[in-house]
Amino acid sequence: MTNSHQLKKYSEIKVTKSLKTGFKIILNFWLLTSVNLAYSQPIVDPLDSPSWNLVHKLILSNETVVFDDRVKVIVPDMAEDPMNVPVSVNVDGLGEIEEIRLFADLNPIKEILNFHPGKIEPFIAFRFKVQNSTPVRAAARTKDGVWHVGGSWLDATGGGCTAPSLGRALDNWVDTLGDVKSRLWSRADRPDRLRFRIMHPMDTGLAPGIPEFYIETLELKDKHGELLAHIESYQPVSENPFFSVDLESKLFQGIVLTGRDNNGNLINQVLQ
Repeated sequence: MTNSHQLKKYSEIKVTKSLKTGFKIILNFWLLTSVNLAYSQPIVDPLDSPSWNLVHKLILSNETVVFDDRVKVIVPDMAEDPMNVPVSVNVDGLGEIEEIRLFADLNPIKEILNFHPGKIEPFIAFRFKVQNSTPVRAAARTKDGVWHVGGSWLDATGGGCTAPSLGRALDNWVDTLGDVKSRLWSRADRPDRLRFRIMHPMDTGLAPGIPEFYIETLELKDKHGELLAHIESYQPVSENPFFSVDLESKLFQGIVLTGRDNNGNLINQVLQ
């Protein structure tokens, strides 16, 4: 092969490589631009809350969100008692759920409760305090890190977060602090329902002259000490809170409830 032929072949190879490299650069740039454009599009809130962008940042750290009807949040249309608003959250059809966060966009204390279902069902029900009308939401995080968000508007006359707890009027409220009662309902066609109540004032710190005093963490463990579920509660959870969760009956034998409040008082009770 002559030198001129070798030079020509080398030039053709070089041009081909340059074209391939240029194509890869263009393709990568297009893909990156497309992804950035996709994530830069504003998320349209189906509840049209004026505070959605704020709670997306504060509660979910601006992480990826999908509004999803499979995350069901049930609250009454109207909060007759703003200090005791029932709410239930059920997640169905999303596979393993790592965490569920409940929050109220327009409450003065927006975080209500975080629930790590672990080995039990992604369902929880309880009562909470509301200050005014607000969207109430649950965000369920799947294993891929995406938050699936559902919610409902709650109408309320207000004042639930700034009112003092009623139990403080009783002389013996300190004696019953941390007492636990529980009950299990067996259900043939679905997981059993466990309900437990903890005596605690759950003060928000917003009532004049009364500092915040609330349960911070709760854990359900089986008879071997293995963690079944973990709850982080915040000030808006109602006084003397009831919690309902769903689990297989075989897990119930010897379940222990442990926890602590923000003053260091401990909770430790075998549920029966």
